[in-house]
Amino acid sequence: MQKRVTRFAPSPTGYLHLGHAHAAMIAWARAREAGGQFLLRIENIDATRCRPEYEAGILDDMAWLCLGWDGPVRRQQDHLPEYRAVLEQLRAQGLLYPCFCTRADIAREVAASGQAPHGPDGPIYPGTCARLSAAEAGDRIAAGEAHAWRLRTRVAHHRVGALGYEEEGQGRIICAPEVFGDVVLARKDCPGSYHLCVTHDDAAQGVTLVTRGKELRAATDIHRLIQALMGWPAPIYAHHALLTDQHGAKLSKRDGALSLRALRAEGISPAEAFRRAGIKDAFRRPARASSGA
Repeated sequence: MQKRVTRFAPSPTGYLHLGHAHAAMIAWARAREAGGQFLLRIENIDATRCRPEYEAGILDDMAWLCLGWDGPVRRQQDHLPEYRAVLEQLRAQGLLYPCFCTRADIAREVAASGQAPHGPDGPIYPGTCARLSAAEAGDRIAAGEAHAWRLRTRVAHHRVGALGYEEEGQGRIICAPEVFGDVVLARKDCPGSYHLCVTHDDAAQGVTLVTRGKELRAATDIHRLIQALMGWPAPIYAHHALLTDQHGAKLSKRDGALSLRALRAEGISPAEAFRRAGIKDAFRRPARASSGA
């Protein structure tokens, strides 16, 4: 029987809130109930938005919640060469192309086309730069023009063939990654996108069960495509409902009143925080958290 390995992977772009407590407890409990491993990953690939005080706050909040993790904390900023190596492999396969379009350029292109096809990430990139010759693209890169690297999604899907993944409780789900268009896998100021880094890290850490909010379910199609291209194993997925406010909106880091930091300052207990986060059974958490070195 495969060992169950789960992870909680927040981005330090703000303080954790009740929705994070909800997600962390689900991942922690799924590992602990099976005698598996629960990993903590800091997804700080975006150096322009991530801040050290938020990262420290994540560790403090996890300790306060008594959600101990196994092994060292993985920080994406410590693994940039690994992401660049993945990009090089995909470039060598002819599956990436440089994109010089700004958001404004893309909006104008979509508007001029008279249609606005949308995918799970918003308007689908119209493929403008995919039509550039290698020589023109090379000259623009050599001139220092800012660019991103996009995946030739349809070509990649055709190369790997039929794709699917196991969604817990629902069975096999068939993937259609081309509905995303040619997604960005890296930018000049960010050596790896969420799609690239999360799939790499799940494989590198041996994650076997990915628990995350249902808003990320569609992205799994892209993640399975990258896994197949790189020969990485496919974990089982379990996308859970999101914790929402009284108006039905997804909780946000911008809502400071619901941050765990604010609730701690009010003097509430971890048990009360979990109750507010919709967790009725705290799964007999240990008296204190234990973390890896």
